Amino acid sequence: MAQQLKNITKRSEDFAKWYTDVVKNSGLIDYGPAKGTMIIKPYGFAIWELIQKYFDSEFKKYEVENVYFPLLIPASLFNKEKDHIEGFAPETFTVTKIGDKQLEEDLYIRPTSEVLLATYFSKVVKSYRDLPLIYNQWVNVLRGEKTTRPFLRTSEFLWQEGHTVHETKDEAFLMTKNILEVYRKVVSEKLLLPVITGEKTVHERFAGAEATFTIESLMHDGQALQCGTSHYLGNNFAKAFEIKYQGRDSNWHEAFSTSWGVSTRLMGAIIMTHSDDSGLVLPSSIAPIEVQIIIVKETDEVNKAAEEIRKQLSHTYRVKIDKSDKSFGFKMSEAEIKGIPVRIEVGPRDLESKIVVISRRDTKEKTQVELKNVEKQVREMISEYDKNIYNMALQNRQMRTFEASSLKEYIDVLNEKQGFVLVPFCGEMSCEADIKAKTQTTSRCIPDGVDQSKGKCFNCGKESNLKVYFARSY
Repeated sequence: MAQQLKNITKRSEDFAKWYTDVVKNSGLIDYGPAKGTMIIKPYGFAIWELIQKYFDSEFKKYEVENVYFPLLIPASLFNKEKDHIEGFAPETFTVTKIGDKQLEEDLYIRPTSEVLLATYFSKVVKSYRDLPLIYNQWVNVLRGEKTTRPFLRTSEFLWQEGHTVHETKDEAFLMTKNILEVYRKVVSEKLLLPVITGEKTVHERFAGAEATFTIESLMHDGQALQCGTSHYLGNNFAKAFEIKYQGRDSNWHEAFSTSWGVSTRLMGAIIMTHSDDSGLVLPSSIAPIEVQIIIVKETDEVNKAAEEIRKQLSHTYRVKIDKSDKSFGFKMSEAEIKGIPVRIEVGPRDLESKIVVISRRDTKEKTQVELKNVEKQVREMISEYDKNIYNMALQNRQMRTFEASSLKEYIDVLNEKQGFVLVPFCGEMSCEADIKAKTQTTSRCIPDGVDQSKGKCFNCGKESNLKVYFARSY
C-alpha cells in the first residue's frame, strides 16, 4: 500500500490527476472496455447502495413507488416532445441494427425516460381517480460524452429518475419542491455536502421543463457541481403525449407532471469535497466500513479481544476486522486510503493495560482508550468526525463565495480565485451564451434566500431583476 500512496498526486499540484488517483487507488472503480464506461467495484458499489438506501427511504415518505421501464425508446416516441429531443439528441446512442438486419425504426438507448413514462401515463390515466401516479426507477442511462471522468462524466452511469403525473398544477409543483428538499436533506445530512438550493435559469433549464430546481455544491478546488435536479414539467409532456383525464367536473383536462434525478455523480462530489492527499475521506453514513479493527500482532488473546469489540460495536456501526495476512503498516495505509472513519488498533502490549488505540481518518490523531470505554469513544469520534468534514467543506464554500457587479470584476475574481460568484443578471439566453463564450462559466442557480433586487446585468448592462450564482463547473 505504501507504493499506492506514493502514486497519489498531491491535490495542490494537479487536482484532476489527484482525483483520478484517489478513485483508482481506493478501489472504487476500474475502467470499462468501451470509452467512457466504468466498472464499479464492490467497495464503490457498497457506497452507492447506502446512498440509494437513504434516498429511497425519503422518497417513500411521499408515496413514491419503484418501477422499471425499458432501456430502448423508439425514435417516433422520442421525437414527440420537440424541446426534449433537441436537448438530448447530440448525446443519444442509437441502435440501428439487430445482427445484420437493419431496423425499420431506430431505437434510442435511454438518456432519460420522460417519453417512456409519458407514453405509459397516456394509456393508464383516464380519470382524476387514477391520479397521482408517483413513480421512480433506479437504472442505468447512456449519454455520449466527449470528455469523460469517473463518476463525474461517463457515457454510462447509474441514477434514480422519478416521474410523476398529477391532477393539478399546484400538486405537481409541490411535488417538485418536496423532492428538492429530499435532495437537500440527504446530500447535506448524509453525504455532508453543504449545498445551495435554487432555480435554474432559462438557459440551464431541463429540456421540456417549465422550471428546474437544483442543489449545487462547491468542490475543494472551487469549481461547482450540480448534485441533483427536480423539474416541474407543467403540461408540456401531457400535450405532446395526450395525457388527459376526466375531471371532477366531468370535462377532460391535461395532466401536470414532474421528473427528478440524482446519479453516481454524487460519489464524485463526495471525493472532490472531502478527500485528501492520503485518499478517500468518507462521511460515516455512507462508509461501507465505519470502523476497521486492525490487529497489531496476532495472539489468541488479541483475536478474542478484537472479536469482542466487533460484536459490541456492530449493533450500531458497520465494523470489520482486517484478517488479511498483510503487514500492520499495509493494513493501516489501506484503511486510510479507503476513507474508513475510525480505526482501532488491538495489540498484546496495550491489552496488558486493558487499552486499545483509536484514530480518526480526518485528524489522524491517535488516542489510547480503555476497553470499557471503546463504544463511547467511537460514538463521540464519529460524531466529531462528521461535524468536522462538513464544516471544512462549508468553510471552503464560504471562503470561495464572492460578488461582482460588472464583467470586469467577475473575470478578476475568476482569475484570482475559483468559486461561486453572485452577480446581477438579465436572465436572457443570448446573454448567458455570451458569458459562457467569454468566460467558460455557466449559471448555477437563482439561489433561495438571496434578495432578488433590481440592478444592471453584469454582462450586457440591461435591467436586471435577478441575482444569480455563476461559476466554472464540472
